[in-house]
Amino acid sequence: MQEPITLLGGRRIVLGVTGSIAVYKAVDLASKLTQAGAQVDVIMTEAARQFVTPLTFQAVTGRPVYVSMWETDDAGLPTHIAHVGLGESADLLVIAPATANTLAKLAHGLADNLLAVTALAARCPVIVAPAMDGGMYAHPATQANLQLLQSRGVILIEPEEGRFASGLVGKGRLPETPTLIGHIRRALARGGPLAGRKIVITAGGTREAIDPVRHITNRSSGKQGYALAQAALDAGADVILISAARGLPVPVGAVLVTADSAEDMRTAVLAHIHEADALIMAAAVADFRPAQAAAQKIKKESAAEAPTLVLARTPDILLAVKEQRAQSGWPRMVVGFAAESQDLLANARAKLERKGLDLLVANDITAPDAGFEVDTNRVILLDAAGGQQALALASKTRVAEAIVARVVALLAEV
Repeated sequence: MQEPITLLGGRRIVLGVTGSIAVYKAVDLASKLTQAGAQVDVIMTEAARQFVTPLTFQAVTGRPVYVSMWETDDAGLPTHIAHVGLGESADLLVIAPATANTLAKLAHGLADNLLAVTALAARCPVIVAPAMDGGMYAHPATQANLQLLQSRGVILIEPEEGRFASGLVGKGRLPETPTLIGHIRRALARGGPLAGRKIVITAGGTREAIDPVRHITNRSSGKQGYALAQAALDAGADVILISAARGLPVPVGAVLVTADSAEDMRTAVLAHIHEADALIMAAAVADFRPAQAAAQKIKKESAAEAPTLVLARTPDILLAVKEQRAQSGWPRMVVGFAAESQDLLANARAKLERKGLDLLVANDITAPDAGFEVDTNRVILLDAAGGQQALALASKTRVAEAIVARVVALLAEV
């Protein structure tokens, strides 16, 4: 089972399901939202029931499924009266998949089924995730309906390109569950403690070229940096993620900037910290690089013995940030990381002071269950005022949330 998502814990989400072959993805979405801690109430249209039974959704959510305006509840009240409260008390209404027919009804205020009635009664944000053949999605009528809905504040999750059940290929496929949940998190994060704040986060280990096919790097996976990006997004921030990592899913809402080498990362960081409220420097930037990268692949057969690799220092990004911050005032605060194998606190405190940091996250890389290449971490937070806070072993998600909470508190003092 997935780890509960703090932002979703206890949230009331109404999931509207309409008649599309993509209904099977809605079952997975309902299941994953429930596992994440949300309370999910499903409303199915009659067409949706042709693809999947209400019992399926009830099994994955543990809650009743609503299908008709003409049913009565335990008190004998008609469903469309008793459950208008669904739309009024929900934190979010998500319609996924949303067919062209349902989009047309929503756009023009029709109320001939329980889902349409609930949408009209909703006092919460509304998300629609269209799913249909590409020709239907691209049709001017569908596009006009979507534009009308968006003008009223409805949030659109754009469909993806792909192959349809018809055999055709185009834009109209419902995104996979992680993408849908990412958009749901983004919607729920509006108005969070970092709303309107620009946060720049770096992640991953840089690569320093030896030749066109080889490089030197470190063991950083980027997982902690990506977890920080998601935690900042969950707090409502606008996030720029400068990443040297590969293969990790980018959190929905983050602006990704790739940076392979230390010099690439330095350039990207200095370009993006203007008007940033915080820089969280979670990347493991190489301290050294080959003094001269070969223009062509170094051939084993071309030398009698292994070549000698001469190293040079890479630019110190945090010192460059310190200098730029002194001149411009941006970013408002800087968070650094220190991965140490000995004298953890002494080395970390020295780094904090030398580089003018507001907060430093120190972790002992000799611990097998924390630091590089694992999903857990155990860190100590040091601040510029001399404070020290130890975080017990936890998932990198929970560690990221704790760090972002400290950023929120420190920004409140700036």
